[in-house]
Amino acid sequence: MDPTVISMVVFGCTFAGVLAGMRLSAALPEHHLSSESKDTVKLGIGLIATMTALVLGLVTASAKGSFDALNKEVKQSAVDVLKLDWALARYGPESKGIREALHDGLEKRLEITWAQKSSRAERLLDMDVARGAEGVVDRIRGLSPRNDDQRWLRSHALDIGEALLEARWVVVSNLGTSVPVPFLVVVVFWLTVIFTSFGMFAPRNATTIAALFVCALSVACAIFLILEMDSPFDGLIMISPDPLRYACSRINH
Repeated sequence: MDPTVISMVVFGCTFAGVLAGMRLSAALPEHHLSSESKDTVKLGIGLIATMTALVLGLVTASAKGSFDALNKEVKQSAVDVLKLDWALARYGPESKGIREALHDGLEKRLEITWAQKSSRAERLLDMDVARGAEGVVDRIRGLSPRNDDQRWLRSHALDIGEALLEARWVVVSNLGTSVPVPFLVVVVFWLTVIFTSFGMFAPRNATTIAALFVCALSVACAIFLILEMDSPFDGLIMISPDPLRYACSRINH
């Protein structure tokens, strides 16, 4: 789902609800707009507005929490890459080829993870890419340590390598969106109903229309932010690849 398109749809539906509410207010009989009718409608709309606020608050908190956790995972992966390179460098010249493979594999991973959405999913699941990452760990496992220091370094490097393989699947599991389409449809429906009620009872003048226009735009921006954080590897709000790029630049140095 494109966050920009979805937010534009939300804005269009909510502001169209405002205009529809104003037209409906002019067309309804007078007794339908009595103070008792208004109070009843306001109670119902207050309930819908409360549910909408709770749902949007929970989804925003969930999206932000997931974004922060994934950002932390990426930074930890960069630290693990540097630790792995350090362990291999300490091991000795026998690990030079493994360090070069680690550098090449990380470069490819950066290119794929922060690639365009249309190509990322297929390339991340490509078997050659997966075998390249696993091949580094297999080559570490195949080292033949000659003393206790090398045995410890080999064991340490294997632990870090396995942790990096696990982190790889964290990226793959976050490719899709966690916000289902039915959820968006229901929220947009609720928001449209709320803004329609605003239009029904609002005075028809430029100031009121401008205020409701800004309100509809603000709601659309909130949906945009939620969807942007739900797609952490592309868009305006995305996890920075800089920690991994720095780690890649330090390998073999």
